[in-house]
Amino acid sequence: MNSNFWKSLGPGLLFAGAAIGVSHLVQSTRAGAEYGLALLLFVPIACFFKYPAFAAGPYYAAATGKSLVAAYANQGRWALVLFALLTVSTMFTVEAAVTAMAAGLAVALTGLSIGMVSMSAVLLVLCAIVLRVGGFSWLDKLIKAMVAILTVCTILATLLALPELEWSQVSFLPQEYDLKVILFVAALVGWMPSAVDIAVWHSLWTLARKKQTGHRPEVKEALLDFNIGYLGTTILALCFVCLGASVMQTSGTEFAPQAHLFAAQVVDLYAASLGDWSRPMIGLAAFAIMFSTTLTVVDGFPRALSGVWYALTEPDQPEQSSETNRAYWVFVAVIGLGALAIIGAFPASLKKLVDLATTISFLTAPLLAGLNHRALFGRDIPASEQPSRWFRVHSLSGFCFLGGFALFYCSLFWK
Repeated sequence: MNSNFWKSLGPGLLFAGAAIGVSHLVQSTRAGAEYGLALLLFVPIACFFKYPAFAAGPYYAAATGKSLVAAYANQGRWALVLFALLTVSTMFTVEAAVTAMAAGLAVALTGLSIGMVSMSAVLLVLCAIVLRVGGFSWLDKLIKAMVAILTVCTILATLLALPELEWSQVSFLPQEYDLKVILFVAALVGWMPSAVDIAVWHSLWTLARKKQTGHRPEVKEALLDFNIGYLGTTILALCFVCLGASVMQTSGTEFAPQAHLFAAQVVDLYAASLGDWSRPMIGLAAFAIMFSTTLTVVDGFPRALSGVWYALTEPDQPEQSSETNRAYWVFVAVIGLGALAIIGAFPASLKKLVDLATTISFLTAPLLAGLNHRALFGRDIPASEQPSRWFRVHSLSGFCFLGGFALFYCSLFWK
């Protein structure tokens, strides 16, 4: 790989850091614990159909030198407003879910008798300090280290746990598709590998990385960086389903509703495979990845919303650096306070909070996928840089998959 690729490497790992969080530690583990490997195939299916919507972020940024926020602005004011409304509909629950899980791990690791809201507030303030002092540079370096540690630990734990599965009794399809299964599949797909909002964050991170290194990535470099992160998140999601099935389901362990108790169960998953010697290391690794997810979310939503704010109020000005504008920090504070209020409203049920956040993301995904498709195949990208015909078909099929599944989900409640 040439030196230019290493200058491009980073946003894809930030994507992984944002994705490998609640969708993996909670939803994928629950899928394995409650249904064995019966829902395993939904992980690659969701990742396949959602790929174009996510890839639109780095692709557009590399091809045009602008973010998806600019792409929405070019589609019309209505697109910016729609994206802002979709973001507002998800941002509080998403930040609440990832922060609650990180806080649960912190409580489980330290043994402190501190409330979930208080621990969550401490973590959110810490994230804000990291972003204020170190900006994108610290964000980039911290996430790379955290993702590398958890990846190694997870793959090793999975390889050791797989022999514990009763392969003769394994089924790769649910025995029945009742309402409970469908609702959970919707929640699983909603954040598999993550919410589509991250495509916008990814485009902004690509521009921030360009500013940091002085190198504007080519489309193929940006996509390679993205593909590394995307493939990694998919593999790790499969690992967590297998861990849940091999350790929690076979032992009859039930999913704990409180965040700190479930966090302890996650650490037990690894310790059961690797041995008790690994418990401190795994606890720190799990907390590290959830803190990294929280950190990327604390940065991502304000970064996107501040971009929308300036695109609406100062449409003739070039895109501003997020960390240096006032709107970014206002959104950091507002979203953080809203997330704490939601955590306070769900003090004893991580499951309900996560299902709420993931289901909202699932229902908004088709609209975001549609905006991203229009961005890739509009007038912004030169004909020589536009995606292939196969990519267009892939993108449209993803939109139809997400839209059809969402309509089916909604129809269950209209009967």
